[in-house]
Amino acid sequence: MEGTNLSSVSEFLLLGLSRQPQQQQQLLFLLFLIMYLATVLGNLLIILAISTDSRLHTPMYFFLSNLSSVDVCFSSTTVPKVLAIHILRNQAISFSGCLTQIYFICVFVEMDNFLLAVMAYDRFVAICHPLHYTTKMTHQLCVLLVVGSWVVANMNALLHTLLMARLSFCGDNVIPHFFCDVTPLLKLSCSDTHLNDLMILVVAGLIMLAPFVCILVSYILIACAVLSVSSTGGRWKAFSTCGSHLAVVCLFYGTIISLYFNPSSSHSPGRDMAAAMMYTVVTPMLNPFIYSLRNRDMKGALRKVLTMRFVSKQ
Repeated sequence: MEGTNLSSVSEFLLLGLSRQPQQQQQLLFLLFLIMYLATVLGNLLIILAISTDSRLHTPMYFFLSNLSSVDVCFSSTTVPKVLAIHILRNQAISFSGCLTQIYFICVFVEMDNFLLAVMAYDRFVAICHPLHYTTKMTHQLCVLLVVGSWVVANMNALLHTLLMARLSFCGDNVIPHFFCDVTPLLKLSCSDTHLNDLMILVVAGLIMLAPFVCILVSYILIACAVLSVSSTGGRWKAFSTCGSHLAVVCLFYGTIISLYFNPSSSHSPGRDMAAAMMYTVVTPMLNPFIYSLRNRDMKGALRKVLTMRFVSKQ
């Protein structure tokens, strides 16, 4: 009966923060809440600033507004459930709800992945080919890159969700995590998961690897171009900006690689939860600061938005 869902489990229990002592649970709840509010407010401010300032209607800020939108959705896929579990003391999530969460997590992880690569390519063209920037980074190309990213991300998410739906779960239904993730669910399955493991390594691996290589190549070429700049000030500014971008890239890819592309024997619930928190909560919170607050035009637009809101309340 291979390929048939023989699941006798109708719901799962997300242990989440409950594995910690009571006092630590309160602190972690507060930490999740603060980081989620910072993520939503920070990214929404970025979107508002870009949409209201005509000077920011350029490819770089078009990609940044898309990244901010994805990050809000990404955090909203996991964190509200964590907060609700703590407040309502109900750890249950339905089987269909778990699959839905897996689907959207896969979509937004891949979108973050693609957008980071597209933004790296945009910076490469701007710094290494400034005279051809407007002809290369046309509005049509920018829209095509974003739409193509959404299509590939949804197809990949659908593949992994359907592969997960075919598995049987006939025993333990406790997930030692704060959201439904692929790795802990595969451990709970009483079906053969070799196909799932293979698809994670091959399909997801390729989808993660290609943008990562694109980012590395882009920044290596940017570094070579910057080193040829005679101005020390200009060189330092470019390196500091690229360095902050690379810090986010390393944090994002480092945690994902440690979670999904390591042998299952090297995993532990505590380590997996910490790594998952880094890429699902911390990275979306940091992106507005890293990509925007170091930018003079962005800071000016944000100041303008906040001033307008303050004046309108007077």
